[in-house]
Amino acid sequence: MDERLVKDYVEKAARSLDGFDTATLERISAVLAECLKRGGKVLVCGNGGSAADASHLAGELVGRFRRERRALPVVALTADSAVLTALSNDYGYETVFSRQIEALGVCGDVLVAISTSGASSNVIAAAEEAGRRGMVVVAFTASGRQAPWSDIHWQAPSPVTSHAQEAMLVAFHALCESLENALALE
Repeated sequence: MDERLVKDYVEKAARSLDGFDTATLERISAVLAECLKRGGKVLVCGNGGSAADASHLAGELVGRFRRERRALPVVALTADSAVLTALSNDYGYETVFSRQIEALGVCGDVLVAISTSGASSNVIAAAEEAGRRGMVVVAFTASGRQAPWSDIHWQAPSPVTSHAQEAMLVAFHALCESLENALALE
């Protein structure tokens, strides 16, 4: 193992957090908290590493992050292999999230759409379906990626996919911390 390469990567990852957008993250936290306080739910989607992030975020909020509290209605649309494969087979992979939004999403819910590229066709289709249903769409992308299909857009401070994903994990954990504090009195 080349320790210099490891150290170099860690230093680049740390520098890639420069310019972390906390103001947009605070706005997202407020929208999620308002939705959950009203009895709404949060649906989360993404592909590949973003699918894993969607499941991770849902797990932290349905379970707990740091403190005991009520379970929060957060669903990772990436987690049910039977649904994903049936929709892919019967309708095409572009529909795997939008069909679930059609089935589960209602006005006032929130879709958290994770796409480092901002161009994942199935994530965009889910966002469009969520918009038709009156849901708020929150996008998480890498720096410099556009998400005109979203209502609120948080960009990681790096265009490098791995560093963007690392920044998103920090953002998701910050959201968990914020939501647990905002919903602690319920």
